[in-house]
Amino acid sequence: MTLDGRHIVVTGAARGLGERIAARLADAGARLILADVLAEEGRAVAERLGASFVPLDLGEPESIEAMAAEVGRQTGGLLHGLVNNGAIATGIGGIPHDQIDIDVWDRVMRVNVRGTWLATRALVPLLRASGSGRVVNLASDTALWGAPRLMAYTASKGAVMAMTRSYARELGPDRIGVTAVAPGILTTESTGYVPEARHRLYEEGRAVPGPQSPDDITGTVAFLLSEDALTLTGQTLPVNNGFWFN
Repeated sequence: MTLDGRHIVVTGAARGLGERIAARLADAGARLILADVLAEEGRAVAERLGASFVPLDLGEPESIEAMAAEVGRQTGGLLHGLVNNGAIATGIGGIPHDQIDIDVWDRVMRVNVRGTWLATRALVPLLRASGSGRVVNLASDTALWGAPRLMAYTASKGAVMAMTRSYARELGPDRIGVTAVAPGILTTESTGYVPEARHRLYEEGRAVPGPQSPDDITGTVAFLLSEDALTLTGQTLPVNNGFWFN
């Protein structure tokens, strides 16, 4: 499987899963444009991978439009892939549904849901121009089994799955495939709030026992961005060592 010469944008690429996805795509030959609100860290990752970097705040529509304009400039108006990885995950877990601050809820929806929609909308013209584009959305298996005390995040990732299906229908005639990947709890800094008991629940309940790292996800994302996955669209793939079967 190769992604040689394919222009691909990865949002939320400065650290954690996004950084590892970017590294895997770089190894496969992709021409990467990394985007993140963490500019200093993002630029460092881009320099290491031989990629370019564009600042992006998914909570701000103007920032998303500026990112899309810069991507168009750098790629000559042709984009082959988009990985919607950027999201808020840290510091919003462990809170009962009736104690979630409304401003926190709105922020999660603004970044995780609206931001994913607006980033995709802004880049669709470039994907359409390539003649065969791919969008991969990062969801979460929390939206499949209903994680407690994680209501805002779980709801946002359920919305990402729903958008994946709708986008697949709307963009299919343009030969743009849209899929989602739903990991379980990963061993990254973004899951530091998860109680140890929940980690044990995951590790013991998986068909393939043990922890799951970001590198366990990256191969699936690379496949979904490739020509080999051209007819796979509208699906959410739970890549979680068999904790939950879709």
